[in-house]
Amino acid sequence: MGYNNEAMSLLAIFGRQPELGLAELESVLGADCLKPIQGAAMVEKEVAEVPFFRFGGIIKLGSVLSILETTQWRDIEEYLIKACAEHSATVPEGKLTIGLSTYGFKLTTKMLERTGLSIKKSVKATGRPVRLVPNKELDISAAQILHNKLTHSSGWDLIIYRDGARTILARTAFVQDIEGYAARDQARPHRDARVGMLPPKLAQIIINLATSQVRKSEIEDRKSDGSNTDSTAPDTPSPISELHILDPFCGTGVILQEAALMGFSAYGTDSDPRMIDYTKKNLSWLQTRFNVTPKYSAEVGDATKHKWQQPIDAVATETTLGKPMSGKPEPKIIREEIAEVQQILKNSLRNLASQLKPGTKCCLAIPAWFYDGNVHLLPLIDQIEEIGYTLTKFRHVRPGPLIYRREGQIVGRQLLVVTKK
Repeated sequence: MGYNNEAMSLLAIFGRQPELGLAELESVLGADCLKPIQGAAMVEKEVAEVPFFRFGGIIKLGSVLSILETTQWRDIEEYLIKACAEHSATVPEGKLTIGLSTYGFKLTTKMLERTGLSIKKSVKATGRPVRLVPNKELDISAAQILHNKLTHSSGWDLIIYRDGARTILARTAFVQDIEGYAARDQARPHRDARVGMLPPKLAQIIINLATSQVRKSEIEDRKSDGSNTDSTAPDTPSPISELHILDPFCGTGVILQEAALMGFSAYGTDSDPRMIDYTKKNLSWLQTRFNVTPKYSAEVGDATKHKWQQPIDAVATETTLGKPMSGKPEPKIIREEIAEVQQILKNSLRNLASQLKPGTKCCLAIPAWFYDGNVHLLPLIDQIEEIGYTLTKFRHVRPGPLIYRREGQIVGRQLLVVTKK
């Protein structure tokens, strides 16, 4: 058994729809630093260079320790027993807490527990007190990692990831804050199932896909010509705080909420006055609940004819998804929905195109219908060039629609990433 340390220093593990996480990662960090593998990606970056809190499609980010040229569990176990005992001497004094997370291996939790106990025994033999986190599944959950402080200096969540004929060993540096997501999703004071409930994770992905090509030079140009009139801006703002994100279908304000938490200036419109009222109350709640001061504005406006305030640096939105559906709808109902949503979005995108500068990036979550074993997409996608946009292509993501859908849903979401011509 051999091992090597590649230039790739991080391992990003994606959620249940890896293509979304990979597209998001490529948008934020660029394609050159990525090497996709099954369900994950190697990243040639330092941990401090990756703004993990921004990502909705990455569930874990780990620092790569070694790459073993084997997938034989006995060899991997032998390596870990020795390496963990040696490495335990390099971390701060006190009890060491260890968890094991495996991906791609045909194991049982009992087999993994035996490996963990052997590692624990070897570390304990060095005189170091150590505790093993029991595995309920083959990978330690985010809740367990956070509860047991496995990303702290005296905690290890050891990632054992199978990549073809080799094994990547990494230590978790960050894991998704599931409690924060739950609060921003379920604890918000105003939600409305009739207009859809956008998960905060998906909102983050949409924003990241929309802001990948916003350039600092554009912000500096705007400041130098005096067109940025925001009197509340700090004296020396960071580039990200000067980016203005538009959501023309803001609903209850989930995208505005996530954009504000990222540090963007968020601007939302919706044709329903009730949604604007909900948005303002939800953003007021966000300020109290998370101790932030969101920079946002929200106003009533029909996306097919509204005149938006400038500047607009990027557009991130979940458009109308049509009527909620359950059971097995008649094909006629689906066809009627496609025709109605198509017309609304075509008119909205034309109106938007007339007000955007060339090169402005947009990410729109539009509906995709699943029935009879097929996916039905809007004709809008094939007409996007004539409306005034070009489709974005990703180097590492295979061609085809980017789909977000929970199992059993009839109406899913396609993430359409375009640039104003």
